[in-house]
Amino acid sequence: MKYLNKIASILCSAALGILVLTSCEGADLYTVGAPNWLSEKADSIAAAKAASQQEEVIEGLQEDVYDIGTADLKAGFWTLGKTYVVPAGQIWKAQFNLLVNPDNMYYKNFYVVLNAWNGTLGDEFGVIRFDNDPTKNSEWNTTGTEIDRSLVGGNFSNSSGDDSLDPSVQQMNGKITLTVDRTNGGLYIEMTNGTLTKTYTQKTSFPSTGSDADICCRIGVEGSLVSFLGSTIEPIGGFTSREDKQPEALILNGVPRKILQGTPAEEAFANVTATIQFEQGVSKNVNMADLTYQVVPNMSQLGKQTLIAAYAKTFKGEAANAPVIGTAEFEVVDKMYITIGASDNTSGWWSVHSDKIKVNPDETFVSTFTNYTSGVSNWNNFVICLTNADGSTEYGILRADNWGWGTGWAGEELASKCTPSGGQTDWATWLSAMDGAKVTVYVTNNGDGTCDVRSTMIGNDGNTYHQDYIGLNTVTNPDDFYFHYTVDNCHLEFNEVLGNEDNTTGWWVAHSTDIEVPAGMTYTTRFKNYTNGAANWNNFLVVLTREDNTEYTVLRADNYGWGDSYASCTPVMEDGRDWATWLSAMDGATVTVSVTNNGTTADVKCVMLGNDGVTYKQDYLGISPIEANNFRFRFTVEGGHLVFE
Repeated sequence: MKYLNKIASILCSAALGILVLTSCEGADLYTVGAPNWLSEKADSIAAAKAASQQEEVIEGLQEDVYDIGTADLKAGFWTLGKTYVVPAGQIWKAQFNLLVNPDNMYYKNFYVVLNAWNGTLGDEFGVIRFDNDPTKNSEWNTTGTEIDRSLVGGNFSNSSGDDSLDPSVQQMNGKITLTVDRTNGGLYIEMTNGTLTKTYTQKTSFPSTGSDADICCRIGVEGSLVSFLGSTIEPIGGFTSREDKQPEALILNGVPRKILQGTPAEEAFANVTATIQFEQGVSKNVNMADLTYQVVPNMSQLGKQTLIAAYAKTFKGEAANAPVIGTAEFEVVDKMYITIGASDNTSGWWSVHSDKIKVNPDETFVSTFTNYTSGVSNWNNFVICLTNADGSTEYGILRADNWGWGTGWAGEELASKCTPSGGQTDWATWLSAMDGAKVTVYVTNNGDGTCDVRSTMIGNDGNTYHQDYIGLNTVTNPDDFYFHYTVDNCHLEFNEVLGNEDNTTGWWVAHSTDIEVPAGMTYTTRFKNYTNGAANWNNFLVVLTREDNTEYTVLRADNYGWGDSYASCTPVMEDGRDWATWLSAMDGATVTVSVTNNGTTADVKCVMLGNDGVTYKQDYLGISPIEANNFRFRFTVEGGHLVFE
């Protein structure tokens, strides 16, 4: 027990101890049963392929055994394998097993990335993916000149229509033979599993800058698994043999940043994997069932915790000479907020989306959140998607880093459709500051076929950054204009809180930031309302003021208000509510508040979706007088708290 306590106090210094640990004071130890669906599916695929085709023998193929992706099929976009240099006049062939995701997303297979090679990785020419959908991005240019869609051929065309689901992608499973042929001065690529074949045939010079230039290829995945078998060209860093190898390091993947107190360990860590690095530079991913793990100091208490995991097997699964240890920190919390994306920033591009929010003509929707990033690239931050209601029309896709594109997936740059502004002078500093940045986004539907999107980012360095997209002119139907968020190796947490979370905030103690509403515009925001339930007024209040904080009026959630401009307004309740039922329903209600500056009067409209599923409405119309160019609003609360979305 003395040795085991040493594990808990100095973490990795006792690698052997965690493997024999049966109990440990002040810590939790867990094991988890392994799911068997993955191995069963792989076996069935292998059997079907063996029955339907003969094994291809490739001359000069040398063993190169490693995985690209994760066994749980959750690898994010741009998970890449080794680099294979293909000189002019040569052919590269490779073989690997492909396992696609059961979610049937058409783009979750494998792709070949083509780059220049001058001793180091050079310009990216483009990407060719195994799926073959002529209406989507099954291959794309990076330079804008090298990859020609019209040169793609094959014996299948999996069209997913208006969505991303296509059950036919399951036919992509099996042993893939990849050929990259540069013997004719152009480029021929073939990818086939013996049943499905996709080709790219370019007889003109590739690359266009000179067919005698070296190029290199990398295999990438998204939400799939490539198990490499062999290659006719030795990759940068060398081949990886099948000989057994000892483990050298363990890296934990997918550990949540925050776990709700009381969540069982097997549930909290269900999606965690570990990358085991072995001798000869090979690695593979394993599930938690293959690990022994421990939480220090204790899974049940609030605050920072450390997950310690150990792996004690060789590459072939025999007993290792010595185990390897990996650690990751997380936090046990007593309340979780709305989150978009995995908290370890592993959610790949276009994998997670928020709900769509409608923005009416002449309306601005204001939302706030905390942005967390993997910090790898500028685009690993929030992305704003402007669409119609069903998502079939994309008005614009806007990144946080002064870049975007226009309609659909055609790749048009946004600069021709609006005025982007806010590009940083020091992108490295900005990217570092975006991990934990407080972001406010203003989405405006101008009602004339254009829209504006403004983002204010208060970085973790205390500096304020701005990114605007003004006059985006692709809104074909202003009455059908929505926006939502997506992520790319980042996550967003909607956790802006006004008031004490135990609902003890007193009167006029807590106030949100003022939001200025220009004349002729409506500004809208949404939040969760929580109340102690003691009285009707223990809910949100809307405060209308001038810039110097002189009040026009204060409006409660419950058909009551005061101030110099209140007497002229008309309070309207559209639901004829029972007040006791309404008050009970307001604890956790989703509230949308719209404030309109009419020029000389103002309107405030509140829509409250109660915890009972009933929608309640409260309007204050014709608030007067107001100054058209000096009009703001904010929120306060008494005996409750607000969590903004």
